[in-house]
Amino acid sequence: MFRNASFSAYFEEHLGSLWAVGMLGMMIGIVALSFVAHELGHKFTAQKFGLWSEYRMFPMGLLLTLLMSFVGFLIAAPGVVYIKGFVDNEQDGKISVAGPVVNIVLSLIGLAGCIAFNHSPVVIFFYLLFILNASLALFNLLPIGILDGAKVLRWNSSVWVLCIAIAGVLFLSRLTGMLPDFYYG
Repeated sequence: MFRNASFSAYFEEHLGSLWAVGMLGMMIGIVALSFVAHELGHKFTAQKFGLWSEYRMFPMGLLLTLLMSFVGFLIAAPGVVYIKGFVDNEQDGKISVAGPVVNIVLSLIGLAGCIAFNHSPVVIFFYLLFILNASLALFNLLPIGILDGAKVLRWNSSVWVLCIAIAGVLFLSRLTGMLPDFYYG
């Protein structure tokens, strides 16, 4: 059962087992997939506006991301997309919202997979996809400093409210009992 229990606590229970090693590998893969997809959302949206864009990896940020996930807090900082050229406020907002929207879509795919594959071992993959992407979307939509949310809010407050509401509901749904318990086995 996964509802109301943090992944880190669940992982600690099984630490040292072959199951834990497999879970760690799956989690690293999902975090990598989710982060790359998020950054590609920014990159391709910038390119749509005719802007040069390039992803640059930050290895220490990747390590920080993985370490923080074990204590139940997800902070993603393994790299960033750099954009060159003149970017107006609307373009900046659209480029910024693209990453969290990718995470929202991946979270919804994870949720659909949880429902479709409940009581199957595959539910673990979909649950992690659901939770990690809801967390990434919500975190990135915070209107703080250099996070995507500040740029989206500056561009269009209605789009920001809609996106943070969706990400918030997805994130909180696992904690509030809005969703059924997901089991495997």
